[in-house]
Amino acid sequence: MTDADTQRMNGAQIILKMLELHGVSHVFGLPGETTIGWYKEWRAHSNIEFVLTRDERTASYAAEAYAKITGRPAVLEAPSPGVTHCSPGITEAFMSSVPVIYFSSDIPINQDKKHGLTGVDQTKLYDSICKESFVLTNAQEIPFLMRRAFRVATSGKPGPVHIRVPINIFGEEADINDLYAEPDYSVYPAHRPVADHSKIRAAIDVLLAAEKPAIVVGQGGLISKASEAILELAELLQIPVGTTTPGKGTIPEDHPLALRVIGGRGGMEYSNQYVFDADTIFFIGTNTDSAATDHWKLYGDPKSKTFLHLDIAEAHVGNNYPVKVGLVGDARASLEYMVEIIKSEHPGLKRDTVDLTAMKKTALDKVFNSNIPMPEGTLSPVKLSQVLDKIMPDDAIVTSEPGVSAIYPSALLTFKKPGRRYITNYSMGALGYSVPACLGASYASDGPIISFTGDGSFAFVIGDMETLKRSGKNVTVILTRNDVYGWIRGEAILLDDVDEPWSTDFGAVDYCKVAEGFGFKTDRITKEADIEQILSNAIAHPGANFIEIMVPSQDKIIPFVPNWVRAARAKNLPHFY
Repeated sequence: MTDADTQRMNGAQIILKMLELHGVSHVFGLPGETTIGWYKEWRAHSNIEFVLTRDERTASYAAEAYAKITGRPAVLEAPSPGVTHCSPGITEAFMSSVPVIYFSSDIPINQDKKHGLTGVDQTKLYDSICKESFVLTNAQEIPFLMRRAFRVATSGKPGPVHIRVPINIFGEEADINDLYAEPDYSVYPAHRPVADHSKIRAAIDVLLAAEKPAIVVGQGGLISKASEAILELAELLQIPVGTTTPGKGTIPEDHPLALRVIGGRGGMEYSNQYVFDADTIFFIGTNTDSAATDHWKLYGDPKSKTFLHLDIAEAHVGNNYPVKVGLVGDARASLEYMVEIIKSEHPGLKRDTVDLTAMKKTALDKVFNSNIPMPEGTLSPVKLSQVLDKIMPDDAIVTSEPGVSAIYPSALLTFKKPGRRYITNYSMGALGYSVPACLGASYASDGPIISFTGDGSFAFVIGDMETLKRSGKNVTVILTRNDVYGWIRGEAILLDDVDEPWSTDFGAVDYCKVAEGFGFKTDRITKEADIEQILSNAIAHPGANFIEIMVPSQDKIIPFVPNWVRAARAKNLPHFY
């Protein structure tokens, strides 16, 4: 470097320039005293859009969803008073393998030892839920540490990186001669290591010998953008593909080989039975957690099957099931090589055609035509999902969260184009996710965003209805209301034999009036015959829309949760399966 390459800059300017060099166009956050020095330079020197939220938790979830849709690391910032509020979104990002660069401003280093207001050990706080958590101690090191943050966040198993910025760093000046980014780390996955070649061949041998194999894909398939490779392998070997709920949409769900969602959160009986009966399971990009495996009951006796497992995270491979072949590598790159080997070494391969179309249609029609009587004053969540599936545009993105708002769409919506069009938070499963995720997705996509939320969750994030309205984006929030924490109520009554939970029911709220107060166009669905018109009007309206529908709680009409369905059958309760 020459003197001509050296620039005198302050910390705020350096941070902004490094973000620009990494292709960052949006930052989600909320202001505070400790961040004012950054904002002054931001306004004067950068075109990066600041997405102002009303709660740091909202900003953290919005950033996580934005990263999921864009395939780029998201950037989140929060001031020291609200630093703890970002932990829900950062935890979800960590467990979902989503790269988020999280800046938290702070009082000067060691001022917390004097009991300075808002002082807390932020680094220790986030160390356990981030790939790295470090402190900017001087402006000179900012370019190096930011390159490291993007590299760590997007490499291997992606995840969040926390950067703590003491207030004085924003104004500290330094002579900088290393202002550059490493382009590989502006997207994820940054690198695509191929699994061991001999193990790939061993896996091929197992799949060719299997009599009834199935592929099960988690959200790692979406993270790796492996849809084409997975579908090519499935078609080549005629192997059905099921997905976990977070992996929904990895392949087109109307494809003849698509099993759709399997597992304990939206898996229907036909798809769960298929993988139960399979003799060989090939896991791709899944950590085989409790939700995706019906608490590890989904595949029956593990000794009765052969398991293969491909994942970028070596700790996941074989963690819950004994694998005959374990493969550590990027899903897309490894599967592309697997397909290449099969084509070159088995050129005349002929496999019996597998077509699940009739099986899926029978199962879905049975649900759609079941006409289970709903409790007085409620409508069927099945009918809501059925109509949305009929009218949903191909470029729509749907966000959801645990409860009625996720279980029915997970099971019943059909995504006909592969990719991340369905966003859930089933890695951690906290309430208050879908509306913030809707916000993040709206900045990542031009299509309509549809947010399924429940009233238990909605109460967490009502303030950010103002953020959604201010964004000017095409968003539709669908509130499935039952005036209860329905998931807990269902769990207590169905599985723990509690007669009447005393901790789950809360008071009624006129949510349409609340939404109107924020400037939303609102409607309330009170008849099944009105569902299609109301949904169509909302999706067609290029602004902020809010729809309320009363639905039964999960103990009254049991949704697609296998252990609940088993209990419902034993208790002779109405249920979907």
